[in-house]
Amino acid sequence: MGVVLTAVAISVAIGVMAERRRPQAAAAAARRVLVLLLYVLIPPVIFFSLASADVDVDHGIGLALGLVAVGLSGLLAWWLATRFLRLSRPQTGAVICAVLCVNSAYLGYPLTLALLGRDALPTAILYDMLVNAPTMLLGAFAVGAAFGTKAGEGVGDRVRFFFTRNPLLYAAVAGLLAPDALAPEIAVDISQGFVIAMLPLSFFAVGATLAENAEHGDLPFPPPLSRPVALAVGIRLAIAPGLLILFAAPLIDLPAAYLLIATMPSGITSMIIAHTYGLDMEIAAEAVAWSSAIVVAGALASLLI
Repeated sequence: MGVVLTAVAISVAIGVMAERRRPQAAAAAARRVLVLLLYVLIPPVIFFSLASADVDVDHGIGLALGLVAVGLSGLLAWWLATRFLRLSRPQTGAVICAVLCVNSAYLGYPLTLALLGRDALPTAILYDMLVNAPTMLLGAFAVGAAFGTKAGEGVGDRVRFFFTRNPLLYAAVAGLLAPDALAPEIAVDISQGFVIAMLPLSFFAVGATLAENAEHGDLPFPPPLSRPVALAVGIRLAIAPGLLILFAAPLIDLPAAYLLIATMPSGITSMIIAHTYGLDMEIAAEAVAWSSAIVVAGALASLLI
């Protein structure tokens, strides 16, 4: 666990320092990293994880409630962003994506091992694959296509961009349809190695983007907690898991791994979507930074207690 937290901090710091020394090169590198994650590293992780998964329907009610909770949270983010904050479409899209995209793999899996033990990891992965993955692949990418500035003007253009710039969707569909023979253990192990590589790369992009968007050449620490960022972080960390607890209370004994994964911070995928479709990158990066810092601080406190 300490290795994960150290890697996050070092990667963000490297991104910030790189942007300070060579701003143009660092900004270009951060965007290339996001493209690399979207088209090269993440698709095989999704494919082999789903192709090798043994889905247990016993937790079906909890999974369904998780989908409802995340969906309602996204709708709430849209309503508050448009009706109360009066944000632009790219800003609104960034807020919604920060709510729908969850950092379950980079932090959720290590935290599950550290706080709940190895036996809880399969349950955490099940929730991640059947709740977080659909809301990201279908919900967040659709939001990017609908609200972004790079997705064309008409409905037809936005639908086309959703299907042409969403390789993760095709990886997920292929993984669900693929037989077990196409997911040998060695391939699964290699894809899990990609997850390790994704951690420093993704948080390097966070650091470089935060530094690039800082005003007057000085990066404030912590990053600015603007109203859009506070809205995204509040819904992601409080409202979404709170709704899950509320819905599950009269029906089932909610697995601890479900709740832990549901409280994970905004995922790097929100930045990938923001870059790909033309949403507000500053909101996306700051939501990732703030929500990750809060979750990491809470995790450290839990370990100490």
